[in-house]
Amino acid sequence: MNNGLDSKIPGGPLEKKWSKHKFDSKLINPANRRKYEIVIVGSGLAGGAAAATLGELGYRVKCFCYQDSPRRAHSIAAQGGINAAKNYQNDGDSVFRLFYDTIKGGDFRSREANVYRLAEVSANIIDQCVAQGVPFAREYGGLLANRSFGGAQVSRTFYARGQTGQQLLLGVYAALSKQIAAGNVRMHPRTEMLDLVLVDGHAKGIVTRDMVTGEIASHAGDAVLLATGGYGNVFYLSTNAKGCNVTATYRAHKKGAYFANPCFTQIHPTCIPVTGEYQSKLTLMSESLRNDGRVWAPKAKGDKRPPAQIPEEERDYYLERKYPSFGNLAPRDISSRAAKEACDDGRGVGPGGLGVYLDFADAIKRLSEPVIRERYGNLFDMYHKITSEDAYKTPMRIYPAVHYTMGGLWVDYNLMSNVPGLHVLGEANFSDHGANRLGASALMQGLADGYFVIPATIGNYLATQTGKRPPPDHAEFKKAEEDVLARIKKLLNINGKRTVDSFHRELGLLMWDKCGMARNDAGLKEALNRIKEIREEFWVNVKAPGANEELNQALEKAGRVADFLEFGELMCLDALDRKESCGGHFREEHQTPDGEALRDDENFAYVSAWERTDGTPVQHKEPLVFENVHLAQRSYK
Repeated sequence: MNNGLDSKIPGGPLEKKWSKHKFDSKLINPANRRKYEIVIVGSGLAGGAAAATLGELGYRVKCFCYQDSPRRAHSIAAQGGINAAKNYQNDGDSVFRLFYDTIKGGDFRSREANVYRLAEVSANIIDQCVAQGVPFAREYGGLLANRSFGGAQVSRTFYARGQTGQQLLLGVYAALSKQIAAGNVRMHPRTEMLDLVLVDGHAKGIVTRDMVTGEIASHAGDAVLLATGGYGNVFYLSTNAKGCNVTATYRAHKKGAYFANPCFTQIHPTCIPVTGEYQSKLTLMSESLRNDGRVWAPKAKGDKRPPAQIPEEERDYYLERKYPSFGNLAPRDISSRAAKEACDDGRGVGPGGLGVYLDFADAIKRLSEPVIRERYGNLFDMYHKITSEDAYKTPMRIYPAVHYTMGGLWVDYNLMSNVPGLHVLGEANFSDHGANRLGASALMQGLADGYFVIPATIGNYLATQTGKRPPPDHAEFKKAEEDVLARIKKLLNINGKRTVDSFHRELGLLMWDKCGMARNDAGLKEALNRIKEIREEFWVNVKAPGANEELNQALEKAGRVADFLEFGELMCLDALDRKESCGGHFREEHQTPDGEALRDDENFAYVSAWERTDGTPVQHKEPLVFENVHLAQRSYK
C-alpha cells in the first residue's frame, strides 16, 4: 500500500524512538562539518533556527529569503503562543497528553512517532528561547505564565501577549545574526527560489532570481532544506502575508518530490470578517482571545439589533452549548464549522451576515478591564485600527478564514523527502498535524524542526555525500537556469488584458466556494474543470508589464499565481479522492447525524502522497499505524 515510501520510523517503544534514533544516526566530525555546504530556503522560525543551529555546529550555510530581512518572515505574524509540555500549572499535563491532544486534534491523520517527538522536544524549545531572551509573559513571582488554547483542557501555551511569533523570531534572528557575523551563514535577502536542481537524482542546489536586479543565479550545496511555509494564499484571501506562496515546494514537486495531503487546510475561526471586494488579505485575531471571550450569535434569524440590545436569553453561546467540556476553546476546525452553521442559518451579524460575536463583557466584569488590556492589549488595538470599533465596549465580530496548511511535501522521520538530499521543515512539510493543527503548535513545530530535529538527522544523508557537491556551472544547473529564463520570458511576452491579481482572485473565490470549509463531489469536479479553464486563459491573457532585469512585482506574482493554478487542481484532486471527513477536510457527504466529521478509518487511514507525472498525478499511500492511541470519534462534549 505504501508504494515504496519508507518513513524510516525507528523501532522500539514510542517514548524511546527519538533517543534511539539520535544514537543510531550518523555523526559528522566537527572538523569535517566545514566541508559541507547546506542551502536553506526560508528564514522564518524553521529555516532561521536551522540556519543558526547548523552554522553553530560548523556547517557552511547559505540562507535565502524573499523578504528584505529574516525579521520579516511570516512567522512574525503568529500571535497567541507556543505549546510545551512543562506542566508548570500542575494541571495534569505531560508529554504523552500533549502527544495525545495533537494526535486527536489532527483527527488521527498524522504519524504517532513524529508527533511524540514534537511533544518530547517541546520543553527544550522553551528553555532555548528563554536563554535567548524571548520575553515570555510571567506570573507575579517571575515564573513563566501559561494559558489554554483550543483542543486542550490544560494550560500549556507560553506567550508574549499577542505577539509571540514576533518575539520568537527575534530570538531566532539574534542567533542567526551571530552566525552571519561569524561567517558561517551567508544571507541572501530579496532572493526567490525558482527551481530545484537535481544531480544524479539528488537535490544539490537551487536556481534563484534576485528580486531587485532580476539576476538569475545557481547555488550548489550538499543538501537543500526548504522551510518556505504554507500554501494558504491559493485562496487569495487568507491570514497569510501577501508574499506567502507555494512556489518553492511546488517547483520541488515538479522535480519529483511527493506532495502529501494537499487538501488538508485549516480555517481559523477567529478572524476579522471580509468587508469588501477591495480586500487583498484577512486579519487574524488570536485564538488566545477565546480564553476570555465568549462566542455567540443571536438565537433569532435576521436579528439586526446592536449586541448590547440583545438580552442574555436571546443569545446562543453555541460553542458552550454544543461542546460543554471545551466550550469556547473547541478546536479550530470544529469552531469554524459551528460559526459557518450559525451564519448559514441566517443568524450571522455584521455586513452580509458573515460574522459572529466574540464578547469580553463577562471577563471584563470578572477580571477588570486593566487585566484584559494586559493580556490582549495589542490585539484590541489592532482590531480598533481595522474596524474603528472598541472591543472593550462592544463585542468583536469574527468569522472563519483560511489560516494554515497541514499538507506539504512528504518527508520521512529524518525530515527528508523522497528526493535524496531534499529536506523540508515546518509548515512546508506535512508531518505533524494530520488533518487539523491545534492552536499554538505551528511555532512549536517550526522551532522543533529547526533547532532540534534537522541538526540531529541531516548527518544521515551528509555522511554519504562527501566530495559529491557539484560546481554551480554543472550542466544540470545550466539547464535549470535556461528553463527558469524561458518561463520568465513566456510570462512577460503574453501581454494580455487581465491583471495577475484578477486571475488570483478568481481562483481564490473558486477554491473557497468549492474546496473551502465544506466540500462535496459535484463542487470539486466543477472546480477541477473550471481551474483548467482559468489556467488556459491565464497563459494567453495575463499581463505582467515591465522586464526581468528590474524590480518587478507583477512578474513575481505572475510566477506564483501560475503555480497556484496548477497546485489548486492537485488540492481538489486530493479532496475528491478522500471520501471521508476529517479535521479541516469536511466532505458534506460524510458527516454524523449531528453534523460532525465522519472519518473512514478502514479505507482512509493513510497519507496521500502525490507524484507529478505528464498526465494524471499518481497517488502513493503511506499507511498510518496507531499502536499507542485508540482510534475514536473526536468528541469535545
